[in-house]
Amino acid sequence: MALNSVNTNYGAMIALQNLNSTNAELTTVQGRINTGKKVATAKDNGAIWAIAQGQRAEIGALNAVKESLQRGQSAVDVSLAAGESISDLLVQLKEKALAATDTSLSSSARDALNEDFTAIRDQITTVIENAEFNGLNLLDGSLTGGYAALANVSGGTIDIDGEDLSLSGSIVTLGAADDIATSTDATAALSAVNASIANVSAALARLGTGSKALGTHLTFVGKLSDALEAGVGNLVDADLAKESARLQALQTKQQLGVQALSIANSSTSVLLGLFR
Repeated sequence: MALNSVNTNYGAMIALQNLNSTNAELTTVQGRINTGKKVATAKDNGAIWAIAQGQRAEIGALNAVKESLQRGQSAVDVSLAAGESISDLLVQLKEKALAATDTSLSSSARDALNEDFTAIRDQITTVIENAEFNGLNLLDGSLTGGYAALANVSGGTIDIDGEDLSLSGSIVTLGAADDIATSTDATAALSAVNASIANVSAALARLGTGSKALGTHLTFVGKLSDALEAGVGNLVDADLAKESARLQALQTKQQLGVQALSIANSSTSVLLGLFR
């Protein structure tokens, strides 16, 4: 190849190749700085991008699991609050029923006790009707099979059984029409109230255990989601300090490449001196 040729400037070709290479690297670095990611698309690194996308899908699924657990925990907590209120009402009913077993009570006193008793008894139904969260009521027996909260991304569940605290049920054995109008009625009501207090306490214990299980699993799922997010970050996030330093180096290299190309392009003008 002729060293002194105006048709082929090999030095300019090499300078241009190097400048193009520098510009390509500069574009890559600027993209990493703009997005904060070293793998932003499948074109950057197909294998790593595919792994990261799979983990992002896992994180999204875990978010759905957390929401399900939170709904379940809230529903159980509402049920616990209502159940504690029912237990308090039963304690008041026991006091009224026990007082009404006294055969020496006057008619007016018994009537007053009976009126209080029936009013408190009916409050139990009101409390149960209002023990609802997001359409879920674990205390009225309407939720067959209880509540099944998502436990994992495969569709596994944590089941919380409902507790039917309605009057005349298996837990609250006190009837919806029971009263203490007579000492005999008061004795029967007292027995039912005592059984109901024990049953309600056991039911609340079961609900409390369920709420704790949901809370414990929610904490675990939160930690698992955080760990996956950190793992995805390790795969795709760029080291911005390193990229910043590289950007400055490439910008300097780009300027030098432009000067080298300029020098190479001007070298053929030296040949003009040979014809003067």
